[in-house]
Amino acid sequence: MGSIIGVLKNILCRMLQLLSFGKKTITNSLSVYVKISGGRTVAVDLDPTWDIKNVKEVVAPRLGLEPNEVKIIFAGKELGDKIKISECDLGQQSILHAVKVRGRLRTTLPPPSTSLIEDIDEQASKPLSETLNDTMFSNEDSSKSSSNIDDGSTNSGEGTNRTNVHFYVFCPTCKALKTGKLRVRCHFCKSGAFTVHSDPQSWNDVLEPKQITGLCENGSELCADILNNKEPTFAEFYFKCSEHTSLGEQDQAVPLYLIRPNLRDVPCLACTDVSDPVVVFPCTEGHVTCLDCFRQYCITRLTERQFWQHPEYGYTLACPAGCPDSFIKEIHHFRLLNDTQYAQYQRFGTEEFVLRSGGVLCPQPGCGMGILIDEGCVKVACINGCGYVFCRLCLQGYHVGECRSADTEIGANAEACSYNVDPAKASEARWDEASKVAIKVLTKPCPMCRTPTERDGGCMHMVCTRAGCNFHWCWVCQTPWTRECMGNHWFG
Repeated sequence: MGSIIGVLKNILCRMLQLLSFGKKTITNSLSVYVKISGGRTVAVDLDPTWDIKNVKEVVAPRLGLEPNEVKIIFAGKELGDKIKISECDLGQQSILHAVKVRGRLRTTLPPPSTSLIEDIDEQASKPLSETLNDTMFSNEDSSKSSSNIDDGSTNSGEGTNRTNVHFYVFCPTCKALKTGKLRVRCHFCKSGAFTVHSDPQSWNDVLEPKQITGLCENGSELCADILNNKEPTFAEFYFKCSEHTSLGEQDQAVPLYLIRPNLRDVPCLACTDVSDPVVVFPCTEGHVTCLDCFRQYCITRLTERQFWQHPEYGYTLACPAGCPDSFIKEIHHFRLLNDTQYAQYQRFGTEEFVLRSGGVLCPQPGCGMGILIDEGCVKVACINGCGYVFCRLCLQGYHVGECRSADTEIGANAEACSYNVDPAKASEARWDEASKVAIKVLTKPCPMCRTPTERDGGCMHMVCTRAGCNFHWCWVCQTPWTRECMGNHWFG
């Protein structure tokens, strides 16, 4: 009878542990998710003042294990028992990974000495966000040794007080420049239950695939086969926004790796002010500009359409000092522009791509649709845009016969005006030009004699009224009127 009561007590205690997560009192709740074996995810509330040992006491009952049989993995590292939760860069709804210890159980060891316990704890450490040094990610070439990268980078008094690396990202959720967090997962199965063998020493280690090896403890068949074949498992690094609640392991942000904390207090190339953060261009000299001057540089080049259509990097810019091999590879850096400017950047980039690919832009005012056409094609129809049909050679309305040169503007050789005017505003304040735009929008030229013709209703069958022409043509196709036009779009 006593044994039965004892069993019932044990079951009751275990149920209370599951329901109340032990006897720990939470004074400041941090809600996180813990992924455990079998792909299950449980939500737990932690206190930032706890250490990892307390977390194991909370999670172990969910695994059916003792706390010393569990290890907690976060951001590429197994977390040691004495590490405080507040030191782990955890945010609300962050994800921890809890796995069963393999091959190392403290309960199987003889009574340990203090030094032995310290040796075991050294196998676990803080996450990468706490162990990386700012100087590991300097602007030096990644092929140089870490000692060369570190040399002289923290000599300033202020720089020596900055111990944590700061990453900057473009967050698609916040749609803005934000500070970021570095995270790690398995390159093959994409699990976060992964510990790295060594810390990354440069941006090349983080941005390029298969640079850092590690151990995947997810237990997937894919990674098991790789280990059985004695092939290395590689880490995959990615970034998250640190300024909004985590949206899970698929919540990612684009690293803006040219934006750095100004640890060396380098003045801006343009305004000479010392700002933080700054943009460090990928040239040999590592020229620095503040964010405001970088925006102004982009706006000026955008207005003048001086961006470069690079065959590999896309529509981009190089260092303003004219350095060779200094193009910006990650075009999300241009998200520092406002929404209107970035939309213009995208439009210009698309237009340049179309033109360099042998296409044309619809010449109809207010359209500008990019059209890719076959080589040798002369008649072009803006099918997905305004519907305008034009000649590829002269970009005028489609016509029969040879192209005619555009009329020379009146007053081209007039004397210069003595007034000081804004050229951009002057280009808009031209009466004759406004009339020409209105004619282009409201009329179509006769395909034979090029006389501007306005349709005021009726069918699509047009007859040119110019003396000596009388050409019958289709308003839609801008070609001679045929029975096909009559059948397809006679009345619209």
